[in-house]
Amino acid sequence: MIHIADYTVLADVGNTLVKLLREQLCPYPISQPEHIGIASPDEKGDLSLCLYLYNISENGEYRQTQMIKRGTGSQQFPPLMLNLSYLMIAYSNAEVQSKAIDEHLILGRAMQVIYDNSVLRGSMLEGSLASTDDELRVVFDVIAADSMRDLWNFNDVSFKLCVSFTVSPAQMDSTRIKASSRVLERDVQMQDKEQ
Repeated sequence: MIHIADYTVLADVGNTLVKLLREQLCPYPISQPEHIGIASPDEKGDLSLCLYLYNISENGEYRQTQMIKRGTGSQQFPPLMLNLSYLMIAYSNAEVQSKAIDEHLILGRAMQVIYDNSVLRGSMLEGSLASTDDELRVVFDVIAADSMRDLWNFNDVSFKLCVSFTVSPAQMDSTRIKASSRVLERDVQMQDKEQ
């Protein structure tokens, strides 16, 4: 049976990514796990590595049309299949001379971790995704520099080097249930052709 995630799937995918990055980037190049998190670039606080969910779209490639049987008397509508697109941004509190190098080290290591874990499954998954057979694929996006700057529309925040990647398919279950009944009897009538 395929598990379908609840509406918490957005948070669960984000928590899965944060857990992975915290396990792989601490204590070097980021000293403390709590310095990796999910936030908007204009509200990043003291984060050294920020993940920002900037786009959610339906994944038509994995769209399902089959109803899901739920017991003997009901069927559930198919899940909504999603692509979740993130910006990953590195920040450093170092002096000006080494700030950019620190940010490159953080971003480079984070990219390496995401690339090496491009399929998230099993014990890597958090929340409603945990202990399921779900697989999430992570793919870096190709976005032109001009388009990336257009994405970066935060008040009073200067553009920073960042990376975009998409996680899919994230499944969000439907709450719509349709009653169904079994066929209990069948009436077959035959007519003679000669009449």
